[in-house]
Amino acid sequence: MVADKPVTLAVVTGAHGVTGEVRLKLFGEGVAALRRFRTFNASGDGSGLTLKKVRDDNKGGAIARFAEVTDRNGAEALRSTELTVPRSALAPLGDGEYYHADLIGLAVVSDDDAPLGTVIAVENFGAGDILEIKRPPENGEGGKTFMVPMIEDAVAEWDEQRVVVRSPFAV
Repeated sequence: MVADKPVTLAVVTGAHGVTGEVRLKLFGEGVAALRRFRTFNASGDGSGLTLKKVRDDNKGGAIARFAEVTDRNGAEALRSTELTVPRSALAPLGDGEYYHADLIGLAVVSDDDAPLGTVIAVENFGAGDILEIKRPPENGEGGKTFMVPMIEDAVAEWDEQRVVVRSPFAV
């Protein structure tokens, strides 16, 4: 785990109303995850945004107001802005828990230690997390990707350096 690695908690999807509020797509555990933080780093220029208020939009997202944004034009200018915090600011995890950001970029090996590739994404389509793994390039062509469910039957273990995938899933 890289302590200062930025972790994206939300992204601005557009303006809400005319007073500077923005709509957010959430990547954390809902609005409560955002309320734990007062300021966010904004993607792009590295500037900060100070959270004044945030509420659930009852559609899986949120509506937020930032001190630095006072009108619709300012809110529209934030579209596609990622709201990040340093990894070190997140709560410690219990056994068997992980942040997606900690898995992305890890080497993946089979349970007999054969290299399989690198975790490039963690997806969740409703039934649990799935690791997207990119194989190394072969024969001058880009590496293909494959997916492995983040369940005990498929993933033997993971740590700060690698993910170990059980043989039946190491395709």
